[in-house]
Amino acid sequence: MGKPRRMTLVTLAALAACGGGDDDVPESPVGPIPAYEQRDGDAAAGWRALVENGYVGCGVPRSAYDQVFNPAPTWARLDRGGTNATVPYNFTSFRTASGVEVVSPNCLQCHAETLRGQLVIGLGNHTADYTDDISGLAVLAGGLVSDPAERAEWEKWRDRVVAVAPYTITKTQGVNPADNLAAVLFAHRDVDTLAWSNEPLLPLPPDIVVPVDVPPWWRMKQKHAMFYDGAGRGDHARIMMTASTLCVDTVAEAQAIDAYFPDVRAFILGIEPPAWPFAIDAALAATGKDVFEGTCARCHGTYGDGGVYPNLVVALDEVGTDPVLASGAAQFAGDYVRWFNRSFFGELAFLAPARGYVAPPLDGIWATAPYLHNGSVPTLAALLDSSLRAPYFIRSYDTSAYDEALVGWPSTPLAAGQDAEPDAERRTKIYDTSQLGYSNAGHTFGDALTAEQRRAVLEYLKTL
Repeated sequence: MGKPRRMTLVTLAALAACGGGDDDVPESPVGPIPAYEQRDGDAAAGWRALVENGYVGCGVPRSAYDQVFNPAPTWARLDRGGTNATVPYNFTSFRTASGVEVVSPNCLQCHAETLRGQLVIGLGNHTADYTDDISGLAVLAGGLVSDPAERAEWEKWRDRVVAVAPYTITKTQGVNPADNLAAVLFAHRDVDTLAWSNEPLLPLPPDIVVPVDVPPWWRMKQKHAMFYDGAGRGDHARIMMTASTLCVDTVAEAQAIDAYFPDVRAFILGIEPPAWPFAIDAALAATGKDVFEGTCARCHGTYGDGGVYPNLVVALDEVGTDPVLASGAAQFAGDYVRWFNRSFFGELAFLAPARGYVAPPLDGIWATAPYLHNGSVPTLAALLDSSLRAPYFIRSYDTSAYDEALVGWPSTPLAAGQDAEPDAERRTKIYDTSQLGYSNAGHTFGDALTAEQRRAVLEYLKTL
């Protein structure tokens, strides 16, 4: 197989500089992350707010939605009544301030996924396809709306989609453009009033999307900071509610949403990971625990009674994984960090990215494939043995096709990457590690283990 090309320092520098000079941008050190005071909340109320409230602020009018989409199948429905009874779990129907009923994605669009036939709330969505520009569809939806009040709501939603869509197109299916999306939304908002501007008020980021794999929510109960580079400091609920930056256009609206987001955070902190559903070799797992605690626990912590998670940012030169995100890309570039910290959101929280990545807690790690912050490693076996990683591959998007032996998703190595694939649809299914931000290098700590030690650690990880 051919070796992927290396990203150039010039390209990295261009991404890092897209927010301007960084002299006044706070940067977190590598090493331990301190704890920050958090607001308490009601978990039950948080669940209802999460799936019933209109915190995104706009959407496509329900009259248009119903002309295109059938009622959701039973498996995709939540325990919701009224207008949400037949809407799928990842959408919410609500009334805007103008009285128009609209439908919009909710947080479960990215933070829920099916796994072996079951919907798992809090599991990152690793099958979504963001490889197309959807702005054309947003424009065409206007042909389904005639009522003046509904057209006004459609125009608001359309304007936002048209503004952000070109900057949220990923190279491959399964990865997420959320960090780039945040940067574009910040760029279109007045830092003091949160008012939307169709013309960007800050330089827009490059239209090269830095991919991320959506992490599971159940990690939040142990984490002191949010995001892979540990940038999200201070009040977590205030950071979580930035989902509202699509269409919430005033500080008063943001304050109303902020009043219940500590409840949403409380719900998230109560989520538990799914247990490994297959048999476990207990003796081998016990051996693996000893190897893990001698090799991996310094960064990832210990588990069981008395377990301790260290909340540690590992420097780029130590972990060796793709450096683009932690080098000041997407929302972690200068202007966007400054915007957040000066805005309403910065009253209780702040962004201070580190030049490294947070070693995550590993509870339920079996369910969170693919691995690394960009989803570039489809199985745990390949995470522990870098010789198993292919530079180009297609992995399964069938969430029932789990590879029990390798712990993750089946994949097929390829001889060449996306540039050599003439079929456009197949091209977007290829994970090409030569693309900017998509490298599967680094995290080679398992390479020093023997094959038997790796097998034992793999067995132990199934128990977490």
